[in-house]
Order: sequence, then C-alpha cells, then structure tokens
Amino acid sequence: MTGMSMSGSNTSAPEVIRVKRVSKRFTIRKDSSLKERVVTLGRAGRRHRQDFWGLSDVSLGINAGMTIGLIGHNGSGKSTLLKVLGGIIQPTEGTVEQRGRVAALLELGAGFHPDLTGRENVFLNGSVLGLSNEEIEEQFAAIHEFSGVGEFINTQVKFYSSGMYVRLAFAIAVHTDPDILLVDEVLAVGDEQFQEKCLAKIRDFQAEGRTIIIVSHALDQISSLCDRVIVMDKGKLVYDGIPVTAIERFRELLVENAVGQARPDQVSRALEIRSIEILDRNGAPLEKVRAGDEITLQVDVEMLRPIERWAIGFSVDSALGQIALASNTDLLDITLEPLRASRTVTITFTTDGLNPGRYSVNANASGISEPTSHGLMNGAEFEILGQARSVGPVATSVRIT
Repeated sequence: MTGMSMSGSNTSAPEVIRVKRVSKRFTIRKDSSLKERVVTLGRAGRRHRQDFWGLSDVSLGINAGMTIGLIGHNGSGKSTLLKVLGGIIQPTEGTVEQRGRVAALLELGAGFHPDLTGRENVFLNGSVLGLSNEEIEEQFAAIHEFSGVGEFINTQVKFYSSGMYVRLAFAIAVHTDPDILLVDEVLAVGDEQFQEKCLAKIRDFQAEGRTIIIVSHALDQISSLCDRVIVMDKGKLVYDGIPVTAIERFRELLVENAVGQARPDQVSRALEIRSIEILDRNGAPLEKVRAGDEITLQVDVEMLRPIERWAIGFSVDSALGQIALASNTDLLDITLEPLRASRTVTITFTTDGLNPGRYSVNANASGISEPTSHGLMNGAEFEILGQARSVGPVATSVRIT
C-alpha cells in the first residue's frame, strides 16, 4: 500500500519539518542482536552480516502546532524516523530540514552521566539542548519541582530508579522552551500520577501551538492526543491521516504480519543461554569487587539439538550500555567440543583497566557449522568499588603537569 497524504491538516501554519525521500541503512547480523555481535567477532561472524534498510524513501511535511503520532509494530522504523527527525542520526539518502529548537526524549536517561548528580545532569543536559547556564538557573526550580525527585537531586543518577530517570529527563526537556518536542515511549514509564502530569504538560504545549511528535504503542493515548497519525511498516510510510483510520490500518498490519511469520531461529534454534552466574575465586556468588580482582562467569548452555561446531562469547557493559570488555572463543583460538548435551561454560577474566561503577554481563552462543544463535542480555550484574580517576568505563594512568 502506498503512503496517503494527510487531508485537512493545518496547512496555513508554516512547515517546521520537511522530509524528502529519506532512507536509512544499517549493517546488522542475520542471527544476532547488536549486543550479541561479540560472539561472532571472527570467522563465525562474517556470514552473519547484512544490510538492513530501517527507512525506505520516506517523505512528509509537518506544520507548526500539530501533534503527530508515529505507530507501527516493533522494527517498523518509527523510532528510527523519530531520531532522523531530531537529527540524532543522519539519513543514508535524502534530506531532513527543520526549523526551531528541538527537545528529544528518545531514550531513557540518554545523555545522563551516571557519576554526576541529578543537579549536575540538569545543567549538562540543558547545555546540550542549547540553554545557557543563566537560562538553566532560571528554570532549575521548575525542573526540580516537576521531576519530583526531591532530595535525590543531589544524588548520583546511577542510583536512580528508571522512573526517576525519566521524570528528570522529561522535566528538563519540557522546560527548555522547545518549538518541537519528540517523545519516544517515555510516557509509558513512571507512576500514574507522573504520567498524568506529563500528559497535562503536553496539552499545555498543544494550547501554546508547539509541534509534538510522539511514538507510542498506547493507541488510546495516540487517539486522544494526536490530530494526525503516521503508520510505519518495514521502514516505509504506509498511511498518513486521521487517527481513527490510521489505527485501523495499523491493526490490519498486525494481522497481516502475524500470518506465517514464525521466525526460523525460534523454531529450530539449536542452543540457548539459560543463565549467567558471577562467582569469586572460591566459587561463591559475587556482586562487588575491587579493581583488578578476578571474576568467574558460569554460563549455562542448554542444548536443544546437537550441533557440531559452535562458539561462545561474553561482553561487559557499563551503566551507559557501552561495551567495556568483550571476547569469545574465536578470538581466544579455542575450539569447543560438539554440543551433545547441556553444559556449563566457565569464563574467567580480571577487572584490570575497568573504572569503578556498575556493570552488566551478556553471554552469547552461535553456531559455526550452521546459522543458529542465542544471547542473554543483562544476565548478571556486578559493581567495582573505589574512586574513579577518569570518565568512561576504561581506567588508565593520567598525569597532569
């Protein structure tokens, strides 16, 4: 189905966003998520790469004062389009023109530094969004009150709950006086009282004539807030019109995509990562270590059917989701025995070179003799104690003279 033009929109208002034939290409792995790439860094991975077009030839115009909904199933391209609209990522082909200050709430706590306090992150995020220190000072009390984080404003945000993260992020974004507000699913986070406060703020923005673009799976929210809804499917714009018809088209797509769409890897996967345990030298469960300590991972691999040649890998992520350490059997030149039964794989590494802070562990297994894979993301967590001397997950010697 080709895209349909919006009828009855506020065409008298100036256009604040214009998208012309935008396409976005990503390089992905056929059988792995982005995090799972660690297990196929060597020869096992070369067969798993392919190009994926997250957006294909998308064109649209958005007038000032409109509230636009972006809906579609997972992987349809709606969040990718929102990031392109906000200038977060650049299109592979085509152009995006925008007018006015943009505030984006695209990822939970994106742009927050975990070792800085809430107060410090207000100033950091405000400056990223284009405000001067004086402007942030003027808005700080309103941001603090709206967020509801109370005395935790002076606490490092790495100790915040997900609800506190999003409350502070939303408070910052809506107090930067944006002309265009981009919102991706964050209204689904937080308690009911805060969600109502967010919705009230959005309605205030609507009354002030600001432009709002929302990605959400909450169709009732989309229906009540938006005067125009865009439906995405497989990277393409397939409908652009009034909410009720757009939602009907989206539900049709859900039915169409559900027929005969069982993924081969879900049907015939040969192995699965069931659990990850973190142990100390004596085999006791471990949660906190000192920099330089040795850590042992016990990774339980379940055999669903025998496989001749396979690989396993792991990665350690910082609190911001950055890979701090990763390796696999291919990089270590290790050949595993054929998988004939479920087994436990032991991985040992030291924390030399890692800064203090919280880390999560991922484990991934992949077939070499056949295309099959499975990963367990954030399967375990640990904390390195101590005082960081630099920013980022990697610790190194620093001298200033």
